[in-house]
Amino acid sequence: MPAKLPVNFFSTRSPVIDLFRGQLDYADHLRQDSEIVLYFFYAPWCGQSVAVREEIEHVANRLSDQVLFVAINCWWNQGKCRKQKHFFYFPVIHLYHRSFGPIEYKGPMSAVYIEKFVRRVMTPLLYISSRSKLLDFLSNYEPGVVGYFEFNASPQPPGYLTFFTSALHSLKKDYLGTIRFGVITDKRVAEGISLVHPGSVYLHRHINTSLIYPNGIMNYTAENVCKWALENRELLIRWLRPHGGKSLLLNNELKKGPALLVFIPYNPLAEIQPLLDEITKVALEYHSCNKSQAAEPELQHLGNSDSPASDSSDPDAHMKLAETFLITKYPCCNTVVLPQWHSISRTHNVCELCINQTLGVKPDKVNVPHCNFFEIETALDSFYLQEHTFFQVVSNSIECSNFLSFYSPFSYYTACCRTVDRHFLSFISSEKTIFQTPKVAFSSHGKKDNADVQNSVPHIEDRNCFIPDLHISGTNITGLSCRTNKTLNLYLLDSNLFWIYAERLGASRSTHLKEFAAIVDLKEELHYVLDQNQSLTGSTLENFIKNFSILYSPLKRHLVDGSSVRVPAERVVAEVTTSTFHHVVFSSEKCRLITIGNKTLHFIFQNVLLLYYAQWCGFCASLNHIFIQLARLLPPDHFTVAR
Repeated sequence: MPAKLPVNFFSTRSPVIDLFRGQLDYADHLRQDSEIVLYFFYAPWCGQSVAVREEIEHVANRLSDQVLFVAINCWWNQGKCRKQKHFFYFPVIHLYHRSFGPIEYKGPMSAVYIEKFVRRVMTPLLYISSRSKLLDFLSNYEPGVVGYFEFNASPQPPGYLTFFTSALHSLKKDYLGTIRFGVITDKRVAEGISLVHPGSVYLHRHINTSLIYPNGIMNYTAENVCKWALENRELLIRWLRPHGGKSLLLNNELKKGPALLVFIPYNPLAEIQPLLDEITKVALEYHSCNKSQAAEPELQHLGNSDSPASDSSDPDAHMKLAETFLITKYPCCNTVVLPQWHSISRTHNVCELCINQTLGVKPDKVNVPHCNFFEIETALDSFYLQEHTFFQVVSNSIECSNFLSFYSPFSYYTACCRTVDRHFLSFISSEKTIFQTPKVAFSSHGKKDNADVQNSVPHIEDRNCFIPDLHISGTNITGLSCRTNKTLNLYLLDSNLFWIYAERLGASRSTHLKEFAAIVDLKEELHYVLDQNQSLTGSTLENFIKNFSILYSPLKRHLVDGSSVRVPAERVVAEVTTSTFHHVVFSSEKCRLITIGNKTLHFIFQNVLLLYYAQWCGFCASLNHIFIQLARLLPPDHFTVAR
């Protein structure tokens, strides 16, 4: 039978022009008279096309006076769209800006996201007219590219159209729109970021050095400017937006290392995002490895340019203060776990080795490199060569010693050692205990014991753990990504769209406020969840990151709850669930001390034989009677049989 003739997909009263016969040539004719055009390619039978139809209509009702919306049936076999286009999925959204296009939209099929992208195509450049607007533009967490052009020539200054087209190219290559493009026409505003020559392009970065487009090395074309910006951009936080089909997006990101996934309700059209600003600030602090008071001179200069108090009689005083603050607050430290002489010991001897800079001795103009790895290696060699070992099976005290550097007269080494019991770390859960500064007196030679020191574990993150009279803020994670081997990648997900992922990670389904954070370590097969009784703020995220980063993390591994199984009280095989797994398998009571005679002591360790099974597994069912028989044969004093 021949196919039925197509009918209208959109209502006749809709602002969307519905070409339900696939008239692609007529759509191209309409595009010539409009500046911004949105093509919505659909198939009438496609459920996703039907679901997105209402979203497109909602956007068209808001922007139909500025944008032409055209819907094209690309499935009817007699239409030109079906004959010329070969789509592998529906719906497909293409945008055109005059003669530039198509720009395919691959984001979430939600009205607010589509409208946000259409508005970015409408105004790919933001006009920056004052220093305050420039400061707001550069303070945004998204990478910013700024071009300086003087509009004295007619119709446009040289290079302006190329820069404008490069902004459209960035939207074509990155549908998330993470790079923001701005243009400056005022010479005084451009001088705030050291742009002197008209036609210069500036890429702002928060942590690394900002860049100016190298006109002498690369040809000034729209593709090259876009490629340069994409390759050199700095992403503190990445948005993850799975499209709902089969994809390696999450797998590819999680393979890079431990990931902090933060779910927040996000409205792309909202002008103010206070929660996002807090998370951005945490990410900036976390990645600021060499942060000082002059870390971002452009923002400092812009922020203080109008203030008369910024003048100082001593121009070097500010730099000296910042440098002194850095050296005293963040000495270069490394955590050393000493090799164990006994293999069955449950304790570890941990030493924190620090390179302490001697202030006041070095020349004024010389900047001490922060955390030089060659110097750390030298300190480690000296530490082991001088046999600064700590052979203590169990010790509650902290022993500290100093030894001079053989290579630099401006620094000395400090080693503070103590015993850490891996199975007795309940005191770590107290933040007060972790970050309390113990009063340990340093001695120029020999060792100093202090039995009154509270239990405090030295870690590479606790920079001032043994520096007296120096307060450490409980929520300070500045530069922590460079001071630990457990660096986190930060990701954001919109909980309005992807809350099902949060539920799979452990979020409560009954919560009304869709805010959630979890750390997933794919390599170690570990998974931590932020306590949902706490509100998701910058300080709670900082504590969450900090607790994960320390050497012996106090975070409790999250396990997926299973259905409770009713079993008789007297059973040969113990039934293990999520709540009883640690007690049955890893309980410390599995070790018993037996006295034979009057002198001999023997340790008898309880072994656990654990069977993993599934309800649908036919082989597991046939194995049950064999497993029960095995449990009866094994001596109960030595074996616990569980499944």
